[in-house]
Amino acid sequence: MVSGFPWLSVLWVTPIVGAGAVMVLPAQARQLAKWVAVVSAVVALMLGVLLAVQFEPAGDGYQFVESHSWIPAFGAGYIVGVDGIAVTLVILTVAVVPVLILAGWNDGGDRGRSTHAYLALTLVLEGMVLAALIALDVLLFFVFFEAMLVPLYFLIGGYGGAHRTGAALKFLLYNLFGGLIMLVALIVLYLVTAENGVGGIDGGTFDFRAVAAAVANGSLVVDPAVAAAMFLGFMFAFAIKAPLWPFHSWLPDAAVQATPATAVLMMAVVDKVGTFGMLRYCLQLFPDAAVSFRPVVGALAVVAILYGAFVAIGQSDVMRLIAYTSVSHFGFIVMGIFVMTSEGQAGSTLYMVNHGIATAALFLTAGFLVSRRGTRAIAAYGGVQRVAPVLAGTFLIAGMATLALPGLAPFISEFLVLIGTFTRYPAFAVLASIALVLSAVYILWLYQRIMTGPTTEGNDKLRDLVPREIAVVTPLLLLLIGLGVYPKPALDLINPAVGHTLTTIHQREPVPTAPSAAEGAHP
Repeated sequence: MVSGFPWLSVLWVTPIVGAGAVMVLPAQARQLAKWVAVVSAVVALMLGVLLAVQFEPAGDGYQFVESHSWIPAFGAGYIVGVDGIAVTLVILTVAVVPVLILAGWNDGGDRGRSTHAYLALTLVLEGMVLAALIALDVLLFFVFFEAMLVPLYFLIGGYGGAHRTGAALKFLLYNLFGGLIMLVALIVLYLVTAENGVGGIDGGTFDFRAVAAAVANGSLVVDPAVAAAMFLGFMFAFAIKAPLWPFHSWLPDAAVQATPATAVLMMAVVDKVGTFGMLRYCLQLFPDAAVSFRPVVGALAVVAILYGAFVAIGQSDVMRLIAYTSVSHFGFIVMGIFVMTSEGQAGSTLYMVNHGIATAALFLTAGFLVSRRGTRAIAAYGGVQRVAPVLAGTFLIAGMATLALPGLAPFISEFLVLIGTFTRYPAFAVLASIALVLSAVYILWLYQRIMTGPTTEGNDKLRDLVPREIAVVTPLLLLLIGLGVYPKPALDLINPAVGHTLTTIHQREPVPTAPSAAEGAHP
């Protein structure tokens, strides 16, 4: 890469420019608009791959840093940069969006809706997610964290199902309220940095690097009650975005009412900004408070794991069932983050990627099936594998990945999370392991009811996957198998950043203990 070139700025601006190019095309040029959107997303993908190739996992600090004055009166700057965790999630984002544009090729433009607007909103959302992931100024992060709600609201409310308006409004209100609480905590953080002189003689600062360093070296002194309040403010917003039980209730409605491509964009990409925020901001800005609340957050995560799995088993709507599996999976991600072990956090970060890929494959395949049959009711299906074997096979592989079958990508990330959890909280790990059985129940039972047995009436004419749909699912399946067999490239990016995080918050690996021979001997 050319030294000094603003690669990160170009990365997140590229899909925004693509959105503008789509919108200036004539209304009748729908096919051209689709191809312009695909090209824009592919260019962003190429930039993301180039970024990952040039990134040095063993390098110190953040890389490709750009720093410019933005609002000097408030100590805010346009500061961007990436570590291994951010690079991994950037790759997930730029890899998934082109696939989703192809998957939603026919989602826009019907019933008077604009194809151009649908594509432009998708690209704008991609750009905002990328900007949030690379932001190193807390205020800059907050701006994009909130701004991404707007395109997603219109994607759900403008292009979803019959009850899309209510689902979109519920999504927006939940997340806006969480953002409001975070804004209050952000203002308090600025005042605290000003009081401690972290931003210099001019006042406070929003520079994440400066604040995290001051917290780590003890030069930022904060009353424990204030630090706990700020932690809860940030955590509340991220828990809604993730979403973590009991702040999850907006997700199933939004996922079901959105188009499958938009639902995947929301669950696989946008919601990861919430868990990313926990890992970066909650832990590194408020480490003592995070340690204090660690058992509580861990308990909520375990509840989410079990709750999502149990509720998924009872669903009669195939899309709602898959949405509830994500509630369970986000519980695993949050649990791994807050056990504060290297295995747990590396597993959580890898889980963010693997969940995104597996959910995309399963939800899109289910969406292809629902679009053919015209219903989400599981009871309406049966014997689909007889008439659509490629669709059924794709659904089976994606389902096996969702239940973390060894050899597929989610297995290693779930395994790492459980190992990391067991060394800190054995009881949490044991309880979370119950979900391994429950996930097998809801996935295998779902496959049995939909795909096996005699072909029921109304399913005998279902088409198998067409070439465009095969082009959508093939890269996802290859990634599931590739990362399942050889996760080393991703872990090589993640592990140094996880080590830096744990060092910053002064957390050491738990040392397993066992009774000594003398203690275990009988008198």
